[in-house]
Amino acid sequence: MKQLLTGNEAAAEAAILAGCRYYYGYPITPQNELMTHMAIRMPQVGGTFIQAESEIAAINMVYGSAAAGARTMTSSSSPGISLKQEGISYLAGSELPCVIVNVQRGGPGLGDISPSQADYFQAVKGGGHGDYHTIVLAPGSVQEIADLVYDAFDIADKYRNPVMILGDAQIGQMTEPVEFLKPTITNLPAKKWALTGAEGRKRNIIKSFYPVKGELEAFNAKLQKKYREIERLEVRYEGFNLEGADIVLVAYGTSARICKEVVKNSIKSDPEGKFGAGMRVGLIRPITLWPFPKGIIRKTSEKVSAILTVEMSAGQMVEDVRLAVEGRCPVYFYGRTGGGVPTSKEITEKLSLILKAKEESETFLVNTTSWSCSSSGI
Repeated sequence: MKQLLTGNEAAAEAAILAGCRYYYGYPITPQNELMTHMAIRMPQVGGTFIQAESEIAAINMVYGSAAAGARTMTSSSSPGISLKQEGISYLAGSELPCVIVNVQRGGPGLGDISPSQADYFQAVKGGGHGDYHTIVLAPGSVQEIADLVYDAFDIADKYRNPVMILGDAQIGQMTEPVEFLKPTITNLPAKKWALTGAEGRKRNIIKSFYPVKGELEAFNAKLQKKYREIERLEVRYEGFNLEGADIVLVAYGTSARICKEVVKNSIKSDPEGKFGAGMRVGLIRPITLWPFPKGIIRKTSEKVSAILTVEMSAGQMVEDVRLAVEGRCPVYFYGRTGGGVPTSKEITEKLSLILKAKEESETFLVNTTSWSCSSSGI
């Protein structure tokens, strides 16, 4: 049965269905509906809800519950996630599974409560200290935030690693129909590594401190091997109208919703999906921001004239797109900052500029072989 829920409420309910029974958080807009839902529902399912005295306290409470083998979760918004970064590094360094929801807001600093995607670097490049990764999932709808939160607990347990849900204020606050089709998890497999008492077995030790020379390097090698396995097995993305595309949009979350509208409009205006003077537009929507879907972007870059990355930031994911493309085609960028949301009209105008540059370069190349099209200046 479908329910009308905000993205924040859907995330909270999905976590409960996935077996989360320990939630720790601290209020900050625009994720407060998630906390409120947990405050109501956790006592009803025999769980624990604690409004901690700070974001720092909350993430360390998550550490304690994760070490005991429980499914545990916290949530916040951009400045609050910044305060949790040391704890997230400790969780990764101790190989403890948990789920962290970031409903991004405008920044830097206190910023405002408008939607933003300016926490991409923080999420996918570690955020805290040391060589570590969090697995980062980016929902594009209220239904998908529910599905990804549910999956996130399984992924976290599978790899003993923190998983972050990177949403934004728009997805967190919007209301859409949601259906919870997956079963409620009540009995979880035992975690043999957890701190559950040592009677009748060898005691477990959970730590991220390796003071003996060589130990930390060996542990980091183990982590890197795990990360390569995650990159091999856990990449998720959506491809839309890619067959025969001349130019491809790359966007995630709210930006991807708007980009898909641009692609759909181009299909409506031309049954063959061509934009402008015969340019077919497609979309790649990364669902895992780490591991990043560089394989499909690299493959696509070999077939298209250009790629346009659209973000609600000054340009962060575009760096990973360019690394994946490796110069095979021009990579352009369009972004809005400080709570600004790109419109379909703005993206269409950017596509028109790229098309114009392409046409001008092709005309110019008829008369010279010493000039090539550059992605700069557009």
